Amino acid sequence: MIRVWAESRLRRFLSQAIERNFQVTYTLSARHIHELEIRKSRFIAYAIPVEDRDAAMDELRRLRDEHAAATHVCWALLAGGQSGMSDDGEPSGTAGRPILEVLRHHDLDGVLAAVVRYYGGVKLGAGGLVRAYTDAIASALLDAPRVERIAQGSLIVEVGYADEAKVRRWIEAESYALADTAHAMLVKMTIRLPVNKIDDARRTLVDMTQGKAGFF
Repeated sequence: MIRVWAESRLRRFLSQAIERNFQVTYTLSARHIHELEIRKSRFIAYAIPVEDRDAAMDELRRLRDEHAAATHVCWALLAGGQSGMSDDGEPSGTAGRPILEVLRHHDLDGVLAAVVRYYGGVKLGAGGLVRAYTDAIASALLDAPRVERIAQGSLIVEVGYADEAKVRRWIEAESYALADTAHAMLVKMTIRLPVNKIDDARRTLVDMTQGKAGFF
């Protein structure tokens, strides 16, 4: 009886772990912009799809160049397990964190959310700022079309020269990405593909190379 109970608990734990690891998240199909005016201040919200933090920082630099006269450029980021935020001079906790919470509420990943503020001369107070930044980015996301975001991973395989062309054709046919190739005694290939396809890809490569493929 105890053993059956323990096995049931284990199955439930593994099921929950798999569900967490492969939880569906979404990104945006294109950038979206929305502007609000609140007590004479302009709040221009940008929701921008990005691949990673480096891409997000590039987008932020462009926004700062575009809005060089803005009082604040506050932002939050969720991308591939990385997060970040900035109040950019607003009182602590009144801008970056509210923007980040909106992203989390929408189950978004791979998105930079930034709000540019042009100060209009009327102070909003801490509560007013939280509402303003929340409303601005929420409005930008309101009608933004979402696309499912599938987590990507890397598979490193080593094959003989005789199998290289065959493997390349398979990568192209599956719409995977060949991220790197190194030629030595054997050919080492780094393949980018959805994480939930990695196990199937290993089996396919083993069959394709008559068991000669090696993995790292």
